[in-house]
Amino acid sequence: MTSEKPHADDFASLGLPQHQALLAGTDWASLGTARGDGGFLPAALARLNTPDPAVQIRALRDLEPVCHGNSFYEATLPVALYIAAILTHPATATAGTEPASGYPVRAALLDWLGSLAYDADDEGVAIGERHFSGSYLDDYPEMRAFRDQRPTFYRAVSLFLGHEDTAVREAAVVAALPLVEHPDLTRHREELGRHAHHLLATSTNRYHRSRSLDVLRVWGHDTTALETTADIASRDHVGEGIWAGGCTEEPPF
Repeated sequence: MTSEKPHADDFASLGLPQHQALLAGTDWASLGTARGDGGFLPAALARLNTPDPAVQIRALRDLEPVCHGNSFYEATLPVALYIAAILTHPATATAGTEPASGYPVRAALLDWLGSLAYDADDEGVAIGERHFSGSYLDDYPEMRAFRDQRPTFYRAVSLFLGHEDTAVREAAVVAALPLVEHPDLTRHREELGRHAHHLLATSTNRYHRSRSLDVLRVWGHDTTALETTADIASRDHVGEGIWAGGCTEEPPF
């Protein structure tokens, strides 16, 4: 696997937002979340760049009101853009304290973005359109805004598809898979499909495996040979309350 260490300059060259400008230039208090306005967000977002991984993980959990119930709010897109913008920040290279073996903060941020992308994927929208007689996205501008920005998020996430850290690399693959459903990104599907197959051949991460299998099935891949007995057991028990991802549940770090 090719080693890749993205730098902050990569984001500027790709036209991605600068995190400090986003933080200072956004009227957070005017944006709605599941629990009132977003006045608490600047402090939480700033803590993501501290050198203490325990503080960073708590800060990430404090963002739950912007994706509560797997839903999108006014603050969701600006927060997601900020997280995308700090992926190359040196502070995100720290290793978290949970579980004991450590989970990279950068991978946790990628998982967070990937969970949003999964909640806004084409399959979910198609279900919503059937239930709302074709007006789902018209009545859901917050999700539409996120979906419109999928190329921006892909540019941020794709920098890590060849990262030397396994957890970061896998998280980038899983985050990228639903993003490339955007019409401007479909040319990347074949490459990402190969990444997903490699992940499923090597990874034991339940979250990453579940996400990869879900997307490959939607894309029409036969995943039978890729599934382990643990994958099958997890799939069979999702309806019984076992965690299957999403911002409303415990994240995989």
